[in-house]
Amino acid sequence: MNANYLDELNDRQREAVSHINGPLMIVAGAGSGKTKVLTTRIAHLMNNGVDAFNILALTFTNKAAREMKERIERILGGHEARNLYIGTFHSVFARLLRTDAPKMGYPNDFTIYDADDAKSVVKTIINELNLDDKHYKPNLVYNRISAAKNSLMSPQEYQHDYYIQQEDQRSGRPMIGKIYDMYAKRCFKNGAMDFDDLLYKFYVLLKSFPEVLSKYQHKFRYIMIDEYQDTNPAQYEIIKLLGAVHENIAVVGDDAQSIYSFRGATIQNILQFEKDYDDVKVVKLEQNYRCTKSILDVANQVIKNNKGQIEKSLWTDNDQGEKIRLVRTSTDNEEGKFVADTIAEQKLRNHYSNREFAILYRTNAQSRAFEESLRRMNIPYRIYGGLSFYQRKEIKDFVAYLRVIINPRDEEALKRIINYPARGIGKTTIDKLTLLSNTHDLTFWEVLSSAGNFGFRSGTLEAIDGFVTMIKSFQSQLEKSNAYDVAVQVGKSTNIVKELFNDKTTEGLARYENVQELLNSIKEFTETPTEDGELLEKTLGAYLQQITLLTDADQGNDEDSDVVKLMTIHAAKGLEFPVVFSVGLEETLFPNSMAINSREELEEERRLFYVAITRAKSKLWITYANSRYRFGNLVQNESSRFIDEIPPQHLDRSYAGGGVRNMGSTPSWGGGNGLFDRSNRKPAPGHKTTTSIGTNPNPGPRPATTVTNHVPTEGFAPDDPVNMEVGMKVEHQKFGFGTITSMDGAPNNRIATVNFPAAGGDKKIMLNYAKLMIIK
Repeated sequence: MNANYLDELNDRQREAVSHINGPLMIVAGAGSGKTKVLTTRIAHLMNNGVDAFNILALTFTNKAAREMKERIERILGGHEARNLYIGTFHSVFARLLRTDAPKMGYPNDFTIYDADDAKSVVKTIINELNLDDKHYKPNLVYNRISAAKNSLMSPQEYQHDYYIQQEDQRSGRPMIGKIYDMYAKRCFKNGAMDFDDLLYKFYVLLKSFPEVLSKYQHKFRYIMIDEYQDTNPAQYEIIKLLGAVHENIAVVGDDAQSIYSFRGATIQNILQFEKDYDDVKVVKLEQNYRCTKSILDVANQVIKNNKGQIEKSLWTDNDQGEKIRLVRTSTDNEEGKFVADTIAEQKLRNHYSNREFAILYRTNAQSRAFEESLRRMNIPYRIYGGLSFYQRKEIKDFVAYLRVIINPRDEEALKRIINYPARGIGKTTIDKLTLLSNTHDLTFWEVLSSAGNFGFRSGTLEAIDGFVTMIKSFQSQLEKSNAYDVAVQVGKSTNIVKELFNDKTTEGLARYENVQELLNSIKEFTETPTEDGELLEKTLGAYLQQITLLTDADQGNDEDSDVVKLMTIHAAKGLEFPVVFSVGLEETLFPNSMAINSREELEEERRLFYVAITRAKSKLWITYANSRYRFGNLVQNESSRFIDEIPPQHLDRSYAGGGVRNMGSTPSWGGGNGLFDRSNRKPAPGHKTTTSIGTNPNPGPRPATTVTNHVPTEGFAPDDPVNMEVGMKVEHQKFGFGTITSMDGAPNNRIATVNFPAAGGDKKIMLNYAKLMIIK
């Protein structure tokens, strides 16, 4: 054991680690060593006589859970850390549900539906109800159901909630409650739970069976929750139930990094923690070990503009570092080119490797310009958050066989494989099987197993019986063989592997290699020694649960690969990079146009920017483009209001590396859109064109940007875009007076072409955001 583990902590960290009994809130600023504090505190509990079996630690990624276990083992030595219950909310609750789900009528080996499976069930129900799936979009309906579950609302409660029903009526989707009810019953019939059920059903289990609640309350005497600011109402209520007896609840989080409200997370959970428990000890970790002083100063200044927050001020002993570089380009393509050129330049000048760069954007759609420019420069990159390995068709097809072997009630998996590879069971037969299942209240598998009773043609019946016999043979093999041997047999008996091997196209080869990689992962899983004390055995069911519960952050983390990383800021949370490009800092893009209708939404966008800033260790570039194509239209952009919140002394506006010029004689600092003041801005000095590695030294002419110094009319007040028509005279706060020459788009999202003589002519304007005043 490392006897000096407390000596490695600063004063505040040591204070948090040493607090053993009673509620504790650790406010952990970005880069303040929260993982170190979490793991050291668990080790300290165990070193003070707390049994590992009595500690529950909940995280949001499997990666974080693994890292915590490894660190605890390094501190304590031995393998006692393996007895800890550490994992994601979903994985830990799935593990506990495997024991107690039968009390609610579910099998121990219930299937866990991923989002695609769940949406497929929803779509089936929508079609069964003869609803228009263009209006009742499966993705929209599924998200509505997901939100209900995360608010712990049953189908019955949903259908009897007046306000929810009114909202569904107004949206023209009054049947969502009915779909939710049918969806819940269909999942139960299939012996399946979706991701949200792993929280919702565990809550129902605790509320419905007092003996189960008491068992876990006394088992988990010490509870720790990482990233508490990201918890939703369901997670909050479960923690309240589990911790009600001992109240030894320690939460770790940073309200300034609460950015997942779209997933149901609520910042109020951490803001109100002190009101939930008596005598809460609060420890603030404010020393940052990651960023330079310059970067941290900018982060502090930006987040100060939020009203809803826990007061804190991060500081660091790190070097001052360089100012943040602010770069404006004429178009999004120029922005992509600038970033790629700058990466090449920085690699040459400072000997960086590719893996030390990250390009962070607000939406996935922004990646295109950067991908194209990086490819031209032959700079390897990887996009994170794209299609994961386990979402590929060939993998989902193969895994569906494994799911059916474990749980033959799994209707979604059965329908996926019943005619793959083709065995003469077509859509008409599948529709008939589905109808029989619903009419006779039988599972799909029960209908298949007794197909001889339902009048199928001999050829069809033979195909069905052959399929059922094959699945049963796999199930019998599972009793005497390990997961890998069964999976190999599935590949051979179904001819899946042979079929993919015979496809000699590039795509076919890739699919074959992917299936081989799947088999490799099962082999590795079965041959990894079982952890002492783990209830989770190396079974096929355990493997399926492991891959189903992988989070985005657990997939594709090739940290050793020397590639530039491209990802959304949401995906970057929890990561850090020596050099960061935070791109697309434009109004209606960042902050996003959908998130500026309330203070709460705007403050979350600002927290998102704070996260982007604090990912950078040494260097940070902030870039934006004067114009970019959005929804097929070239849109003129205002720089983001967040740029205005950075004190000028922290910004270097003169940087023009990478062969990209600041276009026009005067950058568009002036003017404003009425939401924030730009009146004190001064133009940045003009720049000479500089050339970097891989840049054409003669870039040729570029379109000029004309910027006016228009002073808005006194009493300027924007008019409702609905009242605007072609031919009207209008005034814009920046471009001056103009005439609407054409108008396109839906009534609530119109794009107008306006001729502004003093600002260089025609400009395409999104009326909802342009703030035009009609000249009477």
